[in-house]
Amino acid sequence: MCRNKTLVVLFDGYCHLCCRSIRFIIKRDKKKSFSFIPLQSEDALKIAGLPVYDKESPSSIILIENGEIFQLSGAALRIARCLRFPWNLFYTFIIVPSFIRDRIYMFISKNRYKWFGKRETCFLI
Repeated sequence: MCRNKTLVVLFDGYCHLCCRSIRFIIKRDKKKSFSFIPLQSEDALKIAGLPVYDKESPSSIILIENGEIFQLSGAALRIARCLRFPWNLFYTFIIVPSFIRDRIYMFISKNRYKWFGKRETCFLI
């Protein structure tokens, strides 16, 4: 389903939860469909059309899929859709209205440093 697509994931490189999530994706991305860029990197700043974010505390994972930008729960679900079974089944949550999904996503995002900790450096930089 995600073959022949350009999939770039921008993520908070200092967040333990985010870094674990990226490692999770890498381990299950057998077709090597994804590229990963920490939001704190210079490369992230160079991407045209990147939504404004707080470099010190980015609140969202961003997926760029064939030039289209997705954030929050939409990005997470589209990433899941491109993983192999059973992880791709999470995409069925796309039927939940985005204002509900995004509220849950933002609640976790706002508490992620407190719950999971913050790294001093990103493993990809």
